[in-house]
Amino acid sequence: MSEREVEVAIIGSGTAGLNAMGRVRRAKKSFVLINGGEPGTTCARVGCMPSKALIQVAEDFHRRTLYPRMGIEGGDGLSVDLPEVMEYVRELRDTFVDRVLSNSTDHLSEEEFIEQYARFVEPDLLELEDGSRIRAERIVIATGSTPIVPEAWKAFGDRIVTSDELFELEALPASMAVVGLGVIGLELGQAIARLGVEVTGFDLAERLGGASDPKVVEAAREVIGKEFPLHLGHPVEISEEPDGRLRVTAGETSVVVEKVLASMGRRPNLDRLGLEKLGVELDENGIPPYDPNTMQIGDLPVFIAGDVDADRPILHEAGDEGKIAGYNAAHWPEIRAFRRKVPLAITFCDPNIVRVGKAFEELDPETTAIGEMKVAPVGRALIMGRNRGTIRVYADKANGEFLGAEMCAPRAEHLGHLLAWCIRKGATVGELIQMPFYHPVMEEALQAALNALYHQVEAKNGSPVSELEPM
Repeated sequence: MSEREVEVAIIGSGTAGLNAMGRVRRAKKSFVLINGGEPGTTCARVGCMPSKALIQVAEDFHRRTLYPRMGIEGGDGLSVDLPEVMEYVRELRDTFVDRVLSNSTDHLSEEEFIEQYARFVEPDLLELEDGSRIRAERIVIATGSTPIVPEAWKAFGDRIVTSDELFELEALPASMAVVGLGVIGLELGQAIARLGVEVTGFDLAERLGGASDPKVVEAAREVIGKEFPLHLGHPVEISEEPDGRLRVTAGETSVVVEKVLASMGRRPNLDRLGLEKLGVELDENGIPPYDPNTMQIGDLPVFIAGDVDADRPILHEAGDEGKIAGYNAAHWPEIRAFRRKVPLAITFCDPNIVRVGKAFEELDPETTAIGEMKVAPVGRALIMGRNRGTIRVYADKANGEFLGAEMCAPRAEHLGHLLAWCIRKGATVGELIQMPFYHPVMEEALQAALNALYHQVEAKNGSPVSELEPM
């Protein structure tokens, strides 16, 4: 049985693994990158990028519904070729995947990049599928995640589709149930509905798109519910009809569809790793204890990063975790803690649903002030024909520190970034409303919400005119 030695072994060549490798190479340490399954990141292959391509096509096609009120004729004559749409999405997807590979693993030698699954034999010893072994002084686990599909549903074969499989469909079905209306389900459900698929949405929870603020959830449900029916708060059961279609039932609702999109989250890829060999206690999900600021597992020279730790399954967070894990693996036994970025989550449905900083469910109602602005009267939103949704902003009632926001609003992806940057700088509400706001822009809706919030906090920054800073 052959065995080779390296300073750092990285398991997984997704976003976290590639970022970890970058830090290890920068430190000029010997390494091996090990990957089982398809190379390339989840984002490029089955996540962020192909989904946004599909969303963009759907949004462009949906825009035709506004043409009559604008005096543009002929919109009702437009049609969509679904096989062509799916081929276009795959072509873009392949471009993004090729870019990832050409800038990463394509340049690695066979000794540096091994396309096999690996498992722990000892805390510093890995065994590959072919029986060979790698002894590493430090190891980074970055094996990503896999869509969750209930075991009983697997009997329905390819009539159950996950986000990993949707983009491989030659064409979209005539009807589809979307089970799970978090980020992935809501984005893809709305997109395929706009492309002509008869969609019905289901979720056991009473929320949508990752929002926890009841008023934001209500706004999203009202807006998106006009495009396809949403059924929340009941478990889903699936059975087979005589014609081969699937009956999806939740509470008193029952629909028959050709396929089901299962979007109930993703589970960490831990099954093949043999983590019990690390000698640490695993939690109920099989995840070992780790420090989110160092990514170190216990006191071992082993680190974990990306979706596999099930903490913040978002590309930029996976990248940051990979950098932290890679740095500490490269500089072991020195361990450095790093400050994590302000939480920012965006659902690219229309309107966008955004959470930034502290979410509503994390707030203390006794010490928190809340400001709100509905999008309906906002001039720029009205001009775009997208004046739907609401913006909710939160601050410490006593000192005016800005804490976070949740919103369902057009172009909220940009508003969320602005607020994340302000939270990172420790800004108060008073300081935020002294920033310039142009007219007419969507940021004016944010300005109105912040003004409403400002009047509820005790710390006023000592300005006789709240929007202006005294000289």
